[in-house]
Amino acid sequence: MGRSQTALVLALCSLLFLGVSGAVGCRHPAPPAEEADKLTVGKVQGEIKVGMAASSVAQVLGSPNIVTTDEQRREVWIYDKVSSDRVDTANSVAGSIIIFGGASSQRQTTKTQRTLTIIIKYDEEKKVRDFAYNYSQF
Repeated sequence: MGRSQTALVLALCSLLFLGVSGAVGCRHPAPPAEEADKLTVGKVQGEIKVGMAASSVAQVLGSPNIVTTDEQRREVWIYDKVSSDRVDTANSVAGSIIIFGGASSQRQTTKTQRTLTIIIKYDEEKKVRDFAYNYSQF
């Protein structure tokens, strides 16, 4: 192979390296998928009412995690949801000149955890007599 062919091959390799490095450095994580019927404080505040039938609560919130009874043998439903999000981001810059090269990289991780506890107390007729909720995010 002659000098001009070697230089051409090195130049093409350098361009290929830059293209691949640029594509990898610009990659971002996909956003989390939205849940159609996500359990939220707003849903509890807006849709759960005293006097509501247990079947209607189940339509709005789904099945509870725990079903128990109080001291008078009335049903109590407990929804206890925990979710965690972890987002990894990476920024990198790379460059190449036929002989010289350089690279820089940064990685950052963000973690969030949320908890939502809902307690719904029913009367003897299986109608909501009281409800409470607690939400935290850290």
